[in-house]
Amino acid sequence: MDRRLLTVVGTSLLFALVLSAIFYQMVLGARKGGPRQAKSDLRDIVVATRALSVGVSLKKADLKLVKVPKDQFPEGCFSRVEEILDRPVASSILPEEPVREGRLALRGSGGGLAPVIPAGMRAVAVRVNEVVGVAGFVLPGMRVDVLVTGRPGGQEVTITRTVLQDILVLSAGQNIEPDVRGQAINAPVITLLVSPQQAEVLTLASEGRIQLVLRNSADRGVDQTPGQTLADLYHTAAAKVEAAPAPARPRPRPAAAPAAAPPEPPKVTDDIVVIRGNQRSVEQVGIRK
Repeated sequence: MDRRLLTVVGTSLLFALVLSAIFYQMVLGARKGGPRQAKSDLRDIVVATRALSVGVSLKKADLKLVKVPKDQFPEGCFSRVEEILDRPVASSILPEEPVREGRLALRGSGGGLAPVIPAGMRAVAVRVNEVVGVAGFVLPGMRVDVLVTGRPGGQEVTITRTVLQDILVLSAGQNIEPDVRGQAINAPVITLLVSPQQAEVLTLASEGRIQLVLRNSADRGVDQTPGQTLADLYHTAAAKVEAAPAPARPRPRPAAAPAAAPPEPPKVTDDIVVIRGNQRSVEQVGIRK
C-alpha cells in the first residue's frame, strides 16, 4: 500500500478522534453544569393539595411546596407553609393553585363565613324549602329578591310584598335539624348578605311566608312595588273578564205581520117578479149572505 495514502488516512482518523473528544467534553460539561444553574434560579411556592372552600382553616395536609422559576413567581404568594397555617380561606382555591394573600383572611378571624363578611354587613340564614329556594337553583354568588306573604296587624287581608331586593347569596346548603320526634332531618338553608337594617327586616319577614325570587346578577336595579292582595288579584282577573268583548248574539227575527182579514162575501138578494094584471114588478123578499 502506498505510504502516502496511509499517512492521509491516519491523519484523518486522528483528527476525527480529537474532534469527538472535544464534543464529548462539551456535552458532559453542559449536563453537569446545567442543573446547578437551573436549580439556583428556582424558588419554592406554596400551592393547595386539594380544593379549599370558603371558611376552611389551612392545615399542613392542605398545602405543599413546588418549585417555579424566580422570574415567574406570582406576586402575593408564599414560599413557606408556616406563613399561612391556620388562616381561614376567604375565597375558594382550586387544587394545585398557588395560595395568594388575597384568598386568605387574617389569622384568628374564625372559620366559616365570618372571614368573608365585609365590615358593616351581616350574614343571615333563612330556612327554606325547594320551592322557596327556586327549586334548588340558588347558589353562592347569585342575587335574589325576598318576598313575604302574610296578614299585617292581624287583619284578614293577605298581602304579598317585596321587602328586600338585590341581595347577595353567601351560601346554600343543608342543615341538620331535629323534627318534632327528635329525629334528624335535612333543612335547606340559604345565607344572605345584608345590612343590619335589612337583617331586622328579614328576621321579621320570617313570621310570614318567605319566597326567594332569582334575578340576573347584572341587574342591580331596585323597583318600587306597592304589593298585591287577594282582592287586587281577583279584581284584576274580574276586570279582564269584564273588559273582554261579549259574544255576538243572533239578531231576533222581526214578528210576522198579522194576516189580512178575508173580504166579506157579497150580499145576495132573492128577487120575486110580481105580475098584477098588465103590471109587472120585482120585489126583494130576503138577503142571503
